[in-house]
Amino acid sequence: MDYFSPAQCAGYVALVLGVGAFLSRDDRRMKLLLSAESVVYGAHYLMLGNLAAAGSAGISAGRTYLSVRSRSLWLAAGAVALNVAVGLKVAHGGWGWLPVVASCVATVAFFTLEGVRLRLVLLTTTLMWLVNGYVSRSIGGTVLESLIATANVSTLVRMGLERVRARVHADCG
Repeated sequence: MDYFSPAQCAGYVALVLGVGAFLSRDDRRMKLLLSAESVVYGAHYLMLGNLAAAGSAGISAGRTYLSVRSRSLWLAAGAVALNVAVGLKVAHGGWGWLPVVASCVATVAFFTLEGVRLRLVLLTTTLMWLVNGYVSRSIGGTVLESLIATANVSTLVRMGLERVRARVHADCG
């Protein structure tokens, strides 16, 4: 395996963008960074020959960007339908559907949830993408999803502590 092939290098760039996204407690900043990460991730998986993951990542880029500007359930439904259509065309076997399902679940979350709930659902979909990265032999993808999961858990803990501090402060004040 060539650790510095163009495909793997694209995965490393996606890694930096994805970790930066999940370290942010601001939903808007997280979504914008994830949109950029998804563009690079799509190119990465395209170069690796995983068309289902490439298609899902490309659709994710657009859907994540749109979710910054809108909470329209019609947009969410359109993105889910597009993901399923791409999956029907290019996903082969159970593993091929993993990124498609992850993207569909994340789509619903991006348009309907925020804060801690959004990040909890995204943690689940991150674990699905982690398995996809491993199965696809994606070094950057596997490391990316591992670090995203870690960053997401760290941010969830910080957000939880922030809520506890706010409650304690309100009770004492």
